[in-house]
Amino acid sequence: MGDFDGQIAVITGGARGIGAEIARRLAAGGAHVVCADLLDTTEIVAEITAAGGSAEGRPLDVTDGEVAAATIQEIHGTHGRLDILVNNAGITRDQLLVRMKPQDWDLVLKINLDGVFLVTQPAAKIMMRQRSGRIVNIASVVGLMGNGGQTNYASSKAGLIGFTKALARELGPRNVTVNAVAPGYIQTAMTDALTDEQREALMKSVAIPRLGTATDVADAVAFLAGPGASYITGTVVNVSGGLYM
Repeated sequence: MGDFDGQIAVITGGARGIGAEIARRLAAGGAHVVCADLLDTTEIVAEITAAGGSAEGRPLDVTDGEVAAATIQEIHGTHGRLDILVNNAGITRDQLLVRMKPQDWDLVLKINLDGVFLVTQPAAKIMMRQRSGRIVNIASVVGLMGNGGQTNYASSKAGLIGFTKALARELGPRNVTVNAVAPGYIQTAMTDALTDEQREALMKSVAIPRLGTATDVADAVAFLAGPGASYITGTVVNVSGGLYM
């Protein structure tokens, strides 16, 4: 028996990267995962089902409130419940503030913060009626410590942390927990392109001398969504290898 047998989990931005790894992890624990993304989810759904898991894909633009609400309601209508929501969808548009285009500020906030509100609101209503549920928001260590060239991204993630804490207080009485995971430097195609000198400089900034992996993040999400975290809410789990303490 897995920790998530019979549960329905929705992962936004679930087509690739960290979102896909979270989907794999929850599916391995027995959940039926719904990978919701603007990108094609065919590959990750096929991978999970080939491994014996249960998954489906749903197209989702998190910035469209009507679509977000309809998608959550359709998932609930099909499966009769909604147990886990992982708000993972997000983007970056990095630039120094004095050079940042207003549209890049707006887009990052719209997807990373407004999108979480638009997806979470209908999901929270369902979970409140069920008197059970887990919401896990993928924030960033940048939202805790700041980072030059990322005022838009840092603002969105700091806002998401505040959203997490406030919503945890609202939903706690209905047995719904709300937590966040704040990843640091995670192994990606971008970090693969670093030179040896850049990688060495990066390693000096973390206590654990390696890059994080999508699995590191997915394991933290699985813990917060699982039975061992039933009395944890409003918490930010810092998965940064000691980059920020």
